[in-house]
Amino acid sequence: MKILEKKIKEEGYVIEPDILKVDSFLNHQIDVSLFQEMGQAFQKHFGDKKINKILTIEASGIGLAVICAQYFNNCKVVFVKKAASKITDDHAYTTTIHSFTKNTDYTARVSADYLNEDDHVLILDDFLANGEAILGMYDLCQQAHATVEGIGVVIAKGFQSGMRRIQQETGLDVYALEVIEGFEKGKVILRK
Repeated sequence: MKILEKKIKEEGYVIEPDILKVDSFLNHQIDVSLFQEMGQAFQKHFGDKKINKILTIEASGIGLAVICAQYFNNCKVVFVKKAASKITDDHAYTTTIHSFTKNTDYTARVSADYLNEDDHVLILDDFLANGEAILGMYDLCQQAHATVEGIGVVIAKGFQSGMRRIQQETGLDVYALEVIEGFEKGKVILRK
């Protein structure tokens, strides 16, 4: 995806040997026209699937999922919450997810009122490293007996285990708009 490739090369920067910071357009500040292009790309790839829900995780996946939903006949967006609150529904599915960037575990939850056996789900996430968040969302779908139709990610780190691990454990189509092969002297090497 040329527009995304350009953004990564011009605005992304490496902060540590294996972390790419793209918060200027993807997960802190949102480039809406880029998100629309990405929504269309995900629809083109998964458009033949019977998708009625897009599942993502708070917070950086929400904007992407909402814009993508427009291209899937305005399907519903459900986001997994990372923390309980006073209004948390006890009628929920939960799973433990390890955060790569924060190096901590958290309990993720989604209300059973919003995810069930009638749902055909597209899981979306902004970044794929080791696959923990996506496998956590997949586990929540399994608990709800929902059908996962596919997994879409904006940027995948091809040099880490996540993409292969998800494909092996789920047997699902994992589609990344861009795949990073590695970093070299502070520069991003993208898959051709």
